[in-house]
Amino acid sequence: MVKLKYGNTNTFLIEGRNGNLLVDTDYAGTLSSFYRALKQNGKKISEIEYVLVTHYHPDHMGLVGELTRQNAKLLLLDCQKEFVHYSDAKFARDRLESMPIDENQAIVISCAQSREFLLRMGVSGEIVHTPSHSPDSISLVLDNGDCLVGDLEPFEYIGAYEDNQKLKSDWKKIMALKPKRVFFAHAPESPFLIGNYMDGDVIHDVPQVSWIDKQEYLI
Repeated sequence: MVKLKYGNTNTFLIEGRNGNLLVDTDYAGTLSSFYRALKQNGKKISEIEYVLVTHYHPDHMGLVGELTRQNAKLLLLDCQKEFVHYSDAKFARDRLESMPIDENQAIVISCAQSREFLLRMGVSGEIVHTPSHSPDSISLVLDNGDCLVGDLEPFEYIGAYEDNQKLKSDWKKIMALKPKRVFFAHAPESPFLIGNYMDGDVIHDVPQVSWIDKQEYLI
């Protein structure tokens, strides 16, 4: 996995045996910076076969329209379809050059279909719906333990809220897939580390939230 940092959002290029997947882009108007980031990492725009957006806020999808017109295919989850144009008005108001997304050209799948689809690309993992940040938010959990969660709030935040069932539910889904490293869209360079994961009814060795009983935090 290659991290491409060229603005305010961490984006990631996942290299599969049969095609590469770009997860998130930055704001509209950052295309030239994106090209430079690709070149610095020895990559070409032609090597991006699919684009996946963790959610359709403006700092995560601003280049999708341009990339899909350069032969990348938009991988769209069915839970995201009604949110594709969420940021159009903001881009217009800010007078940013933005090529609109044509969702009719997208490949639409459900989270349940994601493992099979990714496997055809040569990528082992699955996509889960994690709507606590926004209704269209998704997370990608790879079988090697890497987990890309976009703007999902960190696991430790569960303890900061009196009753945030949506955040608890999102992390329960993620932890069930046994992540080892969680990458946030706006985190520092070092990924958030999870030493172990859900083991029966207990989560072990989560930084700052060690030995947390699932009964207390995830139910």
